[in-house]
Formats: sequence, C-alpha cells, structure tokens
Amino acid sequence: MVNNVRDLITLHEGRVPHAYQDSLGYWTIGVGHLIDKRRGGELPAHIIDALLDYDIKAHSAALEAEQPWVKDLDEVRRAVMYDMTFNLGIEPFDDDDFKDWDNFVAQVRTGRYAAAAANMRTTLWAKQVGPRAMRLAKMMETGQWES
Repeated sequence: MVNNVRDLITLHEGRVPHAYQDSLGYWTIGVGHLIDKRRGGELPAHIIDALLDYDIKAHSAALEAEQPWVKDLDEVRRAVMYDMTFNLGIEPFDDDDFKDWDNFVAQVRTGRYAAAAANMRTTLWAKQVGPRAMRLAKMMETGQWES
C-alpha cells in the first residue's frame, strides 16, 4: 500500500541493492539514485561516509570474530589489521595475494611487529597496493600513525 512519497517513489523506481543501469543506460543505485557522472550523478559525502562507517564496522567485526585477540592490539596496529581486512577480505590466506598469512597472524599476535612488517613488505599484495602496504607495514612496525 502506498502511504507516502517514499512508498510512491519506491513503487515506481524499484529498490535495487546494487549498481544497475536504468532504462536509458545510466548508472543508478538504490531507489533510482543517479550516480552516473555523465549525467551529473554522484553520491553525497554523508552517504559515502555512512557507507564507509558501515563497511568498517562489518569488516572489523568479521575480523574480531575470526581473530578475537585483535581487540587487544594498540589502536594503530588494530587499525592496520582493519585496513588489511577491508582491502583483502577476512580470509586472505585463501588467496595467492598473501601466502604467508598464518605466519603473519602469529607474528602480530605474539608482538613480533618488525617481523610482521617485513612479512607484509614481501607479499604479492604489497606489490599490488604499493604505498598502502608500505604505510601499513611501517605502522605495524612502529605503532605510530603515518599519513
């Protein structure tokens, strides 16, 4: 039943939880929200921030469920682990990008941060993401924020 403007627009536009092309071929998401830059579409900053916050919460919760000890790391090293999980997913050891994940996890878990950082720098992942990996490795090693 249509009871308000929101219901009416949703009825006409549909509700799609992924990017799709509308009837004219323009990229759209959600309930008819145009994101195609060819037509001036975009996501507002507050929506991007809300989506990022949602993703951080989901990825960090998944990591903490898999590796509960991560909660006990200092803020910087915990952030490194969250960032890596955001980038690689929860099970990078199943991928060729990070072949020595189990060793890396053991190194971080036991406070061997310099070894973990060295491990990070030698992976295919590090070659693929370049400066990101080098920044995260330095943060892992030093426990200090890097920009």
